[in-house]
Amino acid sequence: MSLMTVAEVAKFLGVQDVRVERLERESLLIAQEKDAEGKPLFDSGDVEKYKILAERLGGL
Repeated sequence: MSLMTVAEVAKFLGVQDVRVERLERESLLIAQEKDAEGKPLFDSGDVEKYKILAERLGGL
């Protein structure tokens, strides 16, 4: 399991950081843990699955 920061997820998905934070807040992307600053960290596999699903449903 490889963890990704909010910034890394945003870059991978091609969206802004605030969008990733909103997805986490709305439980559409589940954070695996929090870093020292309290920011969410995401499993890279979950992020890839979310991107595939979002593209199937019409895009991010």
